[in-house]
This record gives sequence, structure tokens and C-alpha cells, in this order.
Amino acid sequence: MSSTQSVSAPALTALIARLFVATGVPQPAAHAVADGLVEADQMGLHSHGVMLTEMYVQRLLAGSVATAEAATLVSDRGVTMVLDAGHALGQVTGDQAMHLAVGRAKELGAGIVAVRHGFHFGAARRFAVAAAEADCVGIVACNTRPLMPAPGGAEAIVGNNPLAIAIPTDDDVPLVLDMATSEAAMGKIRMAAQTGGAIPAGWAVDAEGVPTTDPEAAVRGMLLPASGPKGFGLAVMLDLLSGILSGGAAGTAVRALYQNDRQPYDCSHLFIAIDFGHFGDPATLRGAVTAYAARIREGRRAPGVDRLYLPGEPEWQRRQDAGGRVALPDAVRMTLLRLARELGVDTGELFNPSTEGSTNAQA
Repeated sequence: MSSTQSVSAPALTALIARLFVATGVPQPAAHAVADGLVEADQMGLHSHGVMLTEMYVQRLLAGSVATAEAATLVSDRGVTMVLDAGHALGQVTGDQAMHLAVGRAKELGAGIVAVRHGFHFGAARRFAVAAAEADCVGIVACNTRPLMPAPGGAEAIVGNNPLAIAIPTDDDVPLVLDMATSEAAMGKIRMAAQTGGAIPAGWAVDAEGVPTTDPEAAVRGMLLPASGPKGFGLAVMLDLLSGILSGGAAGTAVRALYQNDRQPYDCSHLFIAIDFGHFGDPATLRGAVTAYAARIREGRRAPGVDRLYLPGEPEWQRRQDAGGRVALPDAVRMTLLRLARELGVDTGELFNPSTEGSTNAQA
């Protein structure tokens, strides 16, 4: 069991933004990154949440992550564009890339923006949902360092490269798929290692290829692809689409996030927007999506099942239930306090037990 403390999401966002500003990141960019991390925690995506702050700060201080507010446009051929992120924070260049993709989609029907020399961008769904809110189908992919073996292989050869797809709807609930191509994200395993928990069987193998439930052994070992060869095949294609189209890194050229703070991560991103208005009346198309979603939600349920969910709905519900707060594990809270001391950043009353709720929960 580990203790968590309930804190205000806006106050936590402000603190994390101040930490990034203290490393030289301009305020608007710092707030965008902090907002993305806190939002992920509210949705229960803790592997892409506030726990990443320390790694981001360490890399900013070491110089492998740039403090730039935007990527550089290096190619523009109408529907397609290529950005060089220059190793800037991925949430910042990701927002920029999807904004460009949506703008081009409105003009030409589709916009495709590939990004090279990128850095970790948090939860991919953030960018796909932004496109859907502009009446565009949003598709987002990126690559990571090799974390998974080929079926039957004994070495990590491809990343657990994520994919997110969001489709416009009239519902308040976004319709968005956001998945890693591994059975579980490495961040979930790192969170388990940080909080002292075990991981489920089937998530990973150790360095010798032996299945393990020990998160420390899994971090030193390899992730397993989701659905075996299917997950592996999808990971390969996303690796190539992100890396080859951008002219950036793919495969073993993408470096590790946690092994060398001075070495750029150097991943590649891909953002695609497809405008509903170029295929028909957006309201009609959104209505069809809404009706489709309703048919699934209202479908016959198996015994003992209270509710049916569409992709992205559980995360949305968790954020609604969070009520503007974040349940922060003690290990993460102590890390933020240490970073604040080291950077000379005031935490204010954020972690004052007299003003914030504290509970014991399984983290």
C-alpha cells in the first residue's frame, strides 16, 4: 500500500510549469507541457503524467531537450509538411504540428505533418482529440527506442510505438483510440517500480527473455507486443511511417529516455488531419458517428456488466470523476518537492496536508 495526496489540478499544473520555467522554458510552452502531464494523470494515464516531470527537468538541465517554443518548418508541399523539432518538448511541437495539419486539412482536405528530432510528447490522444474538435479525423503516431522483440526474437528490435485516432462526434465524450503496440506501456512498468508494485504476467520478459512480474526486471528486459505478431507488425509500420516520412530516426537510431540525460532522445512523430467538410456536411457526419456510438453504448450487456464503453470513454470518465483534482502518489510528490528545492521554486500551499486531502490507496 502507498499513500496518495489529493491536490488541485490547476495548482499542480502551475507548480510543474514553474519547474519548467526555472530550467529556461518560456512560460506558455511550460504551461502547455504541464497541462498535458496533469491531464494524463486525471485520466488515469499515470505513465504519461506528472511522474515524467523529473525526467523532463533532468534532460532540460543536461541540454538534450531544447527550450525552444516551436519546431522549424523544413518542407512544405501542400498536403505534406516536415518539421524539425530540434529536440524541443514534444507537447509543444506536437500542438504546433497538429495545428498545421488541421489548417492544411481545412484548405485541401487532408494535412500530414511529419516531425523529426522530436522528444517525448506525452499522451498521443491529446493531439488527435484537438483535431476532432476541429471537425477533422485526427491520427497521431510516433516511434520509441526498441523495447520489443520480434516474434521468436531474443533482442529488442522495435519500439512499442503508439497510435491515436480520434473521430468527430456530437457527444461530450471524445471518441478516441489511444494505444501502445505493447501489451503495456513502459511508463506503467516504471510507475510500478517506483511504487513497489508487481506487474501482471504477460506484460514483459527479463533480459534473458523469461516472463516476469518484477517491474525492475522488466525495465532491464523487454516489453511484449500486444496480440503477439499483430502488435509487432503494427509497431514496425508505425516506426517506418514516423521515421522515414520525417527523414528522422527509426529503429535503433531512437535513443533511450532514461539512460543518458545528455543524449537526445531523437524520436519521430506523425500527425494527420482529415477534414469532415471535404467528404460531406460535417453535422451529418458527426450525427452518424454519434448514432453509431449510441448503438454500442445501448447494446445488450453480459451478466454483471453495468456499462459499455467506447474507445477513450473510460479515460474521459475518470477525468470527470476526478473533479479537478489529482491523486498524487507519495513517491511523485516527494520528487516534485525535491525538484522545487533544487530549482528554487515555491510550492506554496499545494502539498500542505491541512488544505489538501490525503488517503491511503493502492498506487
